[in-house]
Amino acid sequence: MRGGARGGRCYVGRVATRVVSFPPLERADARVLILGTMPGGASLREGRYYAHPRNAFWPILADLLGFDAEAPYGLRASALLDARIALWDVLASCVRRGSLDAAIVRPSMRINEFGAFFASHPRLRRVFFNGATAETLFRRHVRPGLPPLPRVTFLRLPSTSPAHAGMTRARKRRAWRAIRP
Repeated sequence: MRGGARGGRCYVGRVATRVVSFPPLERADARVLILGTMPGGASLREGRYYAHPRNAFWPILADLLGFDAEAPYGLRASALLDARIALWDVLASCVRRGSLDAAIVRPSMRINEFGAFFASHPRLRRVFFNGATAETLFRRHVRPGLPPLPRVTFLRLPSTSPAHAGMTRARKRRAWRAIRP
């Protein structure tokens, strides 16, 4: 299992600081990739994906895949990997003030290396974006540089972030059913 605790410098207060994402949570036989934009402050401080207590990611995935949302992080990560789901972010690093995607300083963005990722995960068939910003950045900055991926489908799902309060958790969960095989 790879991904999680490495990476992630955190910012202090409201000062714009360069933040660094985590390596992918992955297995070579992954069939699904879920992409966020960049870990938020709580995740960077904790050294794990989706650490904010109000983020719906782990409760939704736990419900859909049948594991305990309150289990230790390693067990939750293993449940994703056992379901052949990889987890990563579009951005490798950026300058940002706070945790919101809207606070990212666009010229500061550094994109993760997706060419090598797709080459080393030949069984990937579906890529899901955790929110609109992840999808937009991927389509603008990643997709044009990738070779054709005729067997891979791409779909944006509603953000699990607590900042995306315009949709109930139940509605988000219904949309996220798409990740199930």
